[in-house]
Amino acid sequence: MKNETIRSITRNAFVAAIYVVLTVVATPISYGMIQVRIGEALMLLCFFRKDYIYGLTIGCFIANIFSFMWADIIFGTLATFLACLCIIFSKRLLIATLFPVVFNAIIVGLELYFFGVGPFWLCAGGVALGEIVSVCVIGYTLFMLLWRHKETMAYLGINKNLEPKW
Repeated sequence: MKNETIRSITRNAFVAAIYVVLTVVATPISYGMIQVRIGEALMLLCFFRKDYIYGLTIGCFIANIFSFMWADIIFGTLATFLACLCIIFSKRLLIATLFPVVFNAIIVGLELYFFGVGPFWLCAGGVALGEIVSVCVIGYTLFMLLWRHKETMAYLGINKNLEPKW
């Protein structure tokens, strides 16, 4: 039991670090109205193992510190947490990709609108477009490829949806 807890903490720390690195390294496209956060592709980890919600939420929180907006730290992280929560209960991977799109489009779109970046629908549409690229295209493709590599899935501690309905 204790070893599994340590493994879970280690995996989540690794996921959080990778999320932050992938987001911050691509800063020009990670923040703003159209946000293609490469780290968001990792959101689908929650589909396969629910405890990754911690690493992804913490990673998003840390990455949002680099946006230098207090609202992004709070509300952007909330959008990620809510999307992960819905992904955990999803039965199909393709449907799971839509939760980050919807939550980020609405929550981050409202955030950008309130800070005067642009009209709400334009902000929400831009955020949704970035999420579609990072989660629906990059993330979905990545996990379809990873799912075929049993060693990688074992290393990630995947214990749920081993035969996912795509």
